[in-house]
Amino acid sequence: MSLAAAPRLWVSDPHSERRVTWMELFFDLIFVAAVAEVGAPLATDYSWAGLLRYSFLFVLIWWAWSGHTLYSTRFDHDDLVQRVLILVQCFIAAVMAANAKEALDSRSSAGFGAAYAGMRIVLVIQYVRARRVPETRELTTRYALGFGAAALIWMASAFLDPPQRYWVWSLALLVDFATPSLATRHSMKFPPDATHFPERFGLFTIILLGEFVAAVMRGIESQEYWSFPAAATAFSSMAFAFVLRWWYFDVARSAAARHIRTRRQAAWFQIWHYAHLPMFLGIGVAGVGFEHLISLQNGEQLNGTEAWVLCSAVAVLTAALATIGATSETSQAHADRRRYLWAQYGLIAVAPAFGIVAHELHRVFLVVGLLVVCCGQTLLGRSQESPQTRDRELVPAGRLMAAGRFFRRL
Repeated sequence: MSLAAAPRLWVSDPHSERRVTWMELFFDLIFVAAVAEVGAPLATDYSWAGLLRYSFLFVLIWWAWSGHTLYSTRFDHDDLVQRVLILVQCFIAAVMAANAKEALDSRSSAGFGAAYAGMRIVLVIQYVRARRVPETRELTTRYALGFGAAALIWMASAFLDPPQRYWVWSLALLVDFATPSLATRHSMKFPPDATHFPERFGLFTIILLGEFVAAVMRGIESQEYWSFPAAATAFSSMAFAFVLRWWYFDVARSAAARHIRTRRQAAWFQIWHYAHLPMFLGIGVAGVGFEHLISLQNGEQLNGTEAWVLCSAVAVLTAALATIGATSETSQAHADRRRYLWAQYGLIAVAPAFGIVAHELHRVFLVVGLLVVCCGQTLLGRSQESPQTRDRELVPAGRLMAAGRFFRRL
């Protein structure tokens, strides 16, 4: 490993297969840990105000992670300077999490914004280093200028008091999210790696589902004496995470390769990319809600606000996952995909409907109802698979059946 080496454009070597590195996996773990810390106050304030605070902080953490992931999937350099920059980003993520315990009008939230500005400054340094790649110089310049401007606005917001701070945050978010659109033409010319980028999102998803399961475990630990309702609620909550994993990886094929060769594919890629934000957010909020359901004592129920937050989170994450599945090449090849997609969106409406009556429902009926919605979405998504895909899945089964007939004849 050298002290400082020039970045290399990954897409310039089509024969080189990208796989997620241990360093990248460690980076993802740090950010999911930060998400868990940000979500800790939501467990004690599971309300619309708590959801607003959590959503704002979650968006910034995810956008910081996504920005680094987009950079690392295009450029490759494993020198000492790059490792130090990654270490700094991990440390800043920890600082962001440490400043995420109080309300948005506190000085801690100002520190969160300042830490996020530091995260953006590190990313700008990375893009400035990548300007040494001639082919992508205009792309890296636009990213460096856009994220640099956003970093300055975020830094300035730390010195303001509410409500002025909120207005400056809004401006900073606008600049931050608009920056990638300024380089759309160059992004199509040098797209993210078709396999590496989706794999990073798949790993982030599986780690976040691990946090969901950890929330279920905390709910189980809160029960001093087990009862059938508590056990049924805990099992159904675990099954919900299991079905989500099945839907995301096996049915929606969300972590499959995403090739960008046309403008249409570029548009589907952007939808796939940004649809992960509400899905990740919904997983985090739903995990806390299921923890609350499991923690309830016999005879207790969620109050109206808590029930609405939980059911809304399930509706958002299922809508996002249905959208992600619709962008896959498998779904695009299905002739009736629109009919199945509208059926999925129609089924999503059942989740908010539970929010209307959830305060009168037994917790077991509520969690089972949400699980049934998720299972129904998964089965509808599976119906969109192309015949070619089903044939490939049936090959092993066919061979087993043939082998069985052979041994019976023996």
